[in-house]
Amino acid sequence: MALDRKLRYGMVGGGPGAFIGEVHRSAAALDGGIELVAGAFSADPDKSRQKGHALHLDPGRVYGSYEEMAAEEAALPKGEQIDFVSIVTPNALHFDIARTFIEEGFHVVCDKPMTTNLEDAEALCRLVDEQGVVFALTHNYSGYPMVKQARDRAKSGTLGTIRKVVVEYPQGWLAAPIEQEGDKQASWRTDPEQAGAGALGDIGSHAEHLARYVTGLRMSELFAEATSFVEGRRLEDDANLLVRYEGGAKGLLYCSQVSVGEENNLRLRVYGTDASLEWHQEHPNYLSVLRPDGPEEIYKRGNEYLSEAAQANGARIPPGHPEGFIEAFANVYRAAAADIAASLGGDPAPDTLDYPTVRDGAAGVHFIETALESSRQEAWLDARYDPPGA
Repeated sequence: MALDRKLRYGMVGGGPGAFIGEVHRSAAALDGGIELVAGAFSADPDKSRQKGHALHLDPGRVYGSYEEMAAEEAALPKGEQIDFVSIVTPNALHFDIARTFIEEGFHVVCDKPMTTNLEDAEALCRLVDEQGVVFALTHNYSGYPMVKQARDRAKSGTLGTIRKVVVEYPQGWLAAPIEQEGDKQASWRTDPEQAGAGALGDIGSHAEHLARYVTGLRMSELFAEATSFVEGRRLEDDANLLVRYEGGAKGLLYCSQVSVGEENNLRLRVYGTDASLEWHQEHPNYLSVLRPDGPEEIYKRGNEYLSEAAQANGARIPPGHPEGFIEAFANVYRAAAADIAASLGGDPAPDTLDYPTVRDGAAGVHFIETALESSRQEAWLDARYDPPGA
């Protein structure tokens, strides 16, 4: 039977002036089955209360710190406390916040990258197993229906043997030193203490996960060149990688935040012996499949000819009406919520509702660390990795 109520969640981060917190709140609310009831929205208690008031929350459940929130929510009766926490803070805080809530028995939805070092990422893998909680990582691009269709095409063998994977994520918003002018988003994303890594952590991790999710291929080796083009910037704002995959496929991964004029131009191309596919994030409702002996095929979101996963995890409105970024985030929340509801006695989650897990998070952190070390050594490095646990 289904739960007879909405899932309740609290948010850590996402206070005044934050960008991604509002995206998460909109996505979680989209399908009507999740409600925000608590939060520690800022390290500044006054700003946290300000945001809680703007969101019309009970003042008694707007907290001055995440430690206070975890302890007080855990002390509430089971029928009143939050079911999960959404973590939307700068990267360096993810580990401590996630650990604190998992140890209290709460499920977690966390923004990426999961942690700023592999030791912490692996600790979370073990802790999630010990506590038996759901942990979802918001690699939201895997939530797009046509990305799921691309994965189905790759898994079905339609492409033949994959030979080449090209994934790129250029942006231009950090082409100038705007962090030195007080831009809030730029300030923490270019700060080693808060972000851990620059372009590789912020958008390179998305590119790596997208390629891995669609193709199912595992990296065996990589050679990376990471650069900080903007004078005085302490983290890389551009990276180029050569990749070797297990099984013989070769790859290129490029991420940049100094590609002037680019917005969020994430693009994946997969070339097989029989066919190839292409997906473009700025035109997310279409998937192109190319063959050597026929016309280009264009798959469109929301149609009945798509795979079960692409249909079950997508279309909220009829074909021809564009869906995008918020909806992809919402698909991750919906899938995680189905697992959380199942753990609380609701219906089992459908097999088609997949989402990135804590082990995807550990794999992403391993990728970031390996790429940065490769760049420091100017050498090919072993990129194989198996996260701990089940």
